[in-house]
Amino acid sequence: MRSHQGGLRPHDLRRHAATHASRAGTPIGIVSKVILRHVNLSTTQRCLGKVSDVEALRWIENSYA
Repeated sequence: MRSHQGGLRPHDLRRHAATHASRAGTPIGIVSKVILRHVNLSTTQRCLGKVSDVEALRWIENSYA
């Protein structure tokens, strides 16, 4: 996470929480509307960190196990 003058900004923590929730399996619609309070899903998709192939496979395996 980036720091601002030696500390974290509230936006950094917000983005971290959203990325963590998304990678833990929370549906992106919930992350978008509830955690980030974005009006458009596309805004959330641009803001979240990219998902690695390993994370994508883990999500698929957990979702359909």
